[in-house]
Amino acid sequence: MTNSIEDIAQDSQCIFIIGSNTTEQHPVIGARVRAAKRHRGAKLVVADPRRIDIADYADLHLRHQPGTDIALLNGLMHVILRERWQDDEFIAGRTEGLEELKAVVARYSPQVASEITGVPAEDIEEAARMMAENRPGSLLYAMGITQHTVGVANVMSCANLQMLLGNMGVAGGGVNPLRGQNNVQGACDLGGLPNVYPGYQAVTDATIREKFESAWGVTLSDQAGLTVTEMLGAAEEGQVRCLYVIGEDPMVSDPDLNHVRHALQKTEFLVVQDLFFTETVQFGDVIFPAASFAEKEGTFTNTERRVQRVRKAFDPPGEAADDAWIIAEVAKRMIAQGAAGPSKAALHAGWDYGSAADVMAEVNALTPIYAGITYQRLEEGAQLQWPVPSEDHPGTPILHVDKFSRGLGRFAAVEHEPPDELPDDEYPLMLTTGRVLYHWHGGEMTRRARNLVAMYPEGLVEIHPYDAQQAGISDGQLMKVASRRGEIVAKAEVTDRVEPGLIFATFHFPESAANFLTNPALDPQAKIPEFKVCAVRVEAA
Repeated sequence: MTNSIEDIAQDSQCIFIIGSNTTEQHPVIGARVRAAKRHRGAKLVVADPRRIDIADYADLHLRHQPGTDIALLNGLMHVILRERWQDDEFIAGRTEGLEELKAVVARYSPQVASEITGVPAEDIEEAARMMAENRPGSLLYAMGITQHTVGVANVMSCANLQMLLGNMGVAGGGVNPLRGQNNVQGACDLGGLPNVYPGYQAVTDATIREKFESAWGVTLSDQAGLTVTEMLGAAEEGQVRCLYVIGEDPMVSDPDLNHVRHALQKTEFLVVQDLFFTETVQFGDVIFPAASFAEKEGTFTNTERRVQRVRKAFDPPGEAADDAWIIAEVAKRMIAQGAAGPSKAALHAGWDYGSAADVMAEVNALTPIYAGITYQRLEEGAQLQWPVPSEDHPGTPILHVDKFSRGLGRFAAVEHEPPDELPDDEYPLMLTTGRVLYHWHGGEMTRRARNLVAMYPEGLVEIHPYDAQQAGISDGQLMKVASRRGEIVAKAEVTDRVEPGLIFATFHFPESAANFLTNPALDPQAKIPEFKVCAVRVEAA
């Protein structure tokens, strides 16, 4: 997030949520948004194909077709430019590329945008007016924006809108992706991406690479690695022979699960490190039992870039161990089995971390955005949001206050492109996927919680009454949903939360996971799969 939860809750005059089921998937932030709406009259615009809970609180619900986010955003910007509601001072001093943006959005009149998105033209006009008249305004998004073959372009279009309105670098503004898990941000910050070292330092930059080579005493590749989806494809083809899966369950959470199963079966050597015996563990050659967050020391970095201390409350049970300890022990044994050399002892010693604080000290030394986030400051109660470039720096609650990291913010004019797969005669309905309030991701923890299971015991498929009647399906009846990649059987939930032609399913339950159906087509830049749109057919089971 470019901004903080607090300043969005207190200072945003208009909150625009697009591609985020906020109250169900980010309930703390969702509660703050509802309070801002109820108690101080902040305007709320929600863009989502489903009538999600937060839409009931909105001043305006833009119910666009899945995969048409760019057309909707371009339509909003068309109105803003036509009415001269843009922030000319901000644009002149802080941005470049406006003329290219104008040329593209000129083609997306409210009428044209309406034809593509299904949103009435008058609602597009009203949403643009509401955003222009109530500034500063914040934009919140989640995986409904990113999980598309045009996910990168979707994010760029969100940034275009906020720069056009001058909503960047100010309290109550910003472009704010909501991270779903407690440490997704921290995992990305500290190297859990295939193209960057910790702190988003590019592996292709020779100077940065040499810094890490010197610190670690190794030679590093100058090539970006593979994403999870790419790894599985490579494993199926024999190009990746070993997979080490830590705290992830691709046999539930990845697209096209029949393909995932085949890829895991083809993998020569599979190591799985997890708290529970997951669906993926069943394919493992070696299983490492891992400790939970409550059984180890460390930090989490939350969705607003705030680094928080995590303290051990219990010893891990049985043979379970801290993830970092397991990884270090594996590394030491690999070094021991390697060829002898003068660097062998140094490499081995490099894995002798005495504590989580030792790891953070190395992070401080090598990662500029974390340089000032020391354990001492965290223990003293400092509330630090990166970047924190030095130990006397107070942190950065709002990004881009004076300038963007590249200098001028660049408008990236993008055109609407349809999803990779759309309904046709054989598969006439569109499927979109997501989560429900009571379960999380693959459900390995939440499906073990008795009360959560009582509230939502099995997978349901939302289907509009018209489509249910056409297929001879009644509420609560088992129905079969099939795509070009697989099929599932689950109970029907007949509801107008979805519109005719659209169904919704979750992936929490392995026996009826929506990801047996989803399309593995990737965004060409971010390489994220198009979980949010695919073509399906339904029938009574």
